[in-house]
Amino acid sequence: MPESTDTGDLATIEGAFEDDPRLKNLEVLDSSGLMAAEVSDSFHRQRNHFPARFGEGPGLIPVIPGRYRLVGSPECGWNRRQRIVRRLLGLEEALPIENLITRAEDGNWIIARRGGDLVERFGTRRLNDFYERTDPDFTGRGTSPTIIDAQTGLVATNNYHTLSLDLETAWKPFHTQGAPDLYPEDLRPRIDLLNQQLFDDVNDGTYRTIEAPTVEGARAAYGIFEARLREYDFRLASRRYLFGNRLTDSDVRLFQTISSFDRIYRPAMVARLGEGVIRLPELENLWGYGRDLFQQGFVDEVELYYLTLVPGPSGNYLPDPLTFGGELPALSPKESLAAWRAPSGREELGGDSIAPGPGDGGSVTLWHLRGDPLETTFPTPHLGALHTDPTK
Repeated sequence: MPESTDTGDLATIEGAFEDDPRLKNLEVLDSSGLMAAEVSDSFHRQRNHFPARFGEGPGLIPVIPGRYRLVGSPECGWNRRQRIVRRLLGLEEALPIENLITRAEDGNWIIARRGGDLVERFGTRRLNDFYERTDPDFTGRGTSPTIIDAQTGLVATNNYHTLSLDLETAWKPFHTQGAPDLYPEDLRPRIDLLNQQLFDDVNDGTYRTIEAPTVEGARAAYGIFEARLREYDFRLASRRYLFGNRLTDSDVRLFQTISSFDRIYRPAMVARLGEGVIRLPELENLWGYGRDLFQQGFVDEVELYYLTLVPGPSGNYLPDPLTFGGELPALSPKESLAAWRAPSGREELGGDSIAPGPGDGGSVTLWHLRGDPLETTFPTPHLGALHTDPTK
């Protein structure tokens, strides 16, 4: 499968910067748009305010194709995860995208003026206005990604932890014919366990390294991050994907980090810890695995732009690409893109779907993904409005 050209429309995206040049001297934010809270000497990520999930029944968001908008920044890994799954499953028409392209002076996300209908319908470009419309007592910052009901202007969910799982299950009636089963029932407990490890050690491991309040905390987080990448490199020596020859949600979650590691996260890690930070090509199997996914539609034109690998239609690259600081990578964008497009040679690999790791030794039988009771303390009266007839 070639690289996707699913348009969030690169010309529209690049044009948004003419309307809203990136603001300088803002507070350092994590990619979800929330300030990191300090807990001792470690980075601590804040919770999602609207954790509801899609499905049928009380407390669940009804699945209605065309009614919702996936609102997020293409540079945000949590959002790119949803974009990849949406694309692989053929949900582009069922779940349209609207892009966040910059932040206001208070650090809150701004929705692109072009390329969607939320701004015109509700008269605001501030993501936080939709949060406050849903919960008048909301304080803080809206996050990327967020699902907004285009009929009511209410936030349906900002639970990036489980959104891709919902797209793979609750939205299944709207998958394109032949779409991969990214969350097969027989592997779900193992996928859930591996996803938790991926979040703690890899996806969030970059932020725990870069944004740790102390150098000691950064070193501890980086040690876990590198060790986990090396473990996955070994796992992928005999397997095409993390679960053998079966492409799953876990592969999307690992790709979201490794695809942006060398050009975005690593420069900031080097600035924090020095030149000893590993490079992705040093891990031969993981690097080949990343190229394999890259060439199967795991990136589109807009994401390539935000990964600083291609210029926009004007010929210019993303302004201020080093979101987290550091110095530009040695390889030019063209050289990096050519490296990603080099053959992976992994097509003939299969491998066992069961590997040492989370859930081994029978512990998988103890695991069941369920909502955290603490999450339900957040208000959910808006869910009633989401069950209204969308034609009225």
